[in-house]
Amino acid sequence: MDKFIAHILVVDDDDGIRSLVKKYLNENNFLVTTADSAENASEKISIIKFDLIILDIMMPGKNGLEFIKDHKKKLDTPIILLTAKGEANERVEGLEVGADDYLPKPFEPKELILRIKNILNKTIKTEQVRIIEFENVKIDLNKLLIIKNDNEFKINNTEKIILEKMINNPGKTFSRENIGQLIELDKERSIDVIITRLRKKIEIDPKNPKFLQTIRGAGYVLWIE
Repeated sequence: MDKFIAHILVVDDDDGIRSLVKKYLNENNFLVTTADSAENASEKISIIKFDLIILDIMMPGKNGLEFIKDHKKKLDTPIILLTAKGEANERVEGLEVGADDYLPKPFEPKELILRIKNILNKTIKTEQVRIIEFENVKIDLNKLLIIKNDNEFKINNTEKIILEKMINNPGKTFSRENIGQLIELDKERSIDVIITRLRKKIEIDPKNPKFLQTIRGAGYVLWIE
């Protein structure tokens, strides 16, 4: 896993657990998005392709098992369940409906990392290359790098998330709200700043963008075909 940066969705209604898991995963070089409910998680997976989901069973509204039942048939993303000690029956049911593993609370963060790596080693080909080239631009999502006319520009994880989604959906318009959900940011001005920064790295003439364009009143679109 030395080149591939896995993107993980953490779903838990407990703010403390969500924050701690995100912090620990970030420290171990994983890209993390969070959701505080099954409903919120459903919104996230509709616009982001995750490599793994960490899912709490007991949540208000729709619980983790119901989430799996709703999505597993159309979702090939591996799932690790977080369960309370007394939820043995739920663990079994979770595995039966499609979860890949479970971890009882409280848990050691190191054990969670080991379980994540074990699953990803089985489901992700580490040699896969996520590189896109158009005209004089090369985007390497593995190396978090853009090469334009032989000049190299580093991209951060926030820029990587946006580019990855747009590259997988060329010609699709993403509203500021869509992008905000992707990167967990609700300030429109900050999103505009990120897009401007990306244009400087991608476009030959950033003030007159050819690839990363604005659709007036709708959002942004990446044209690479």
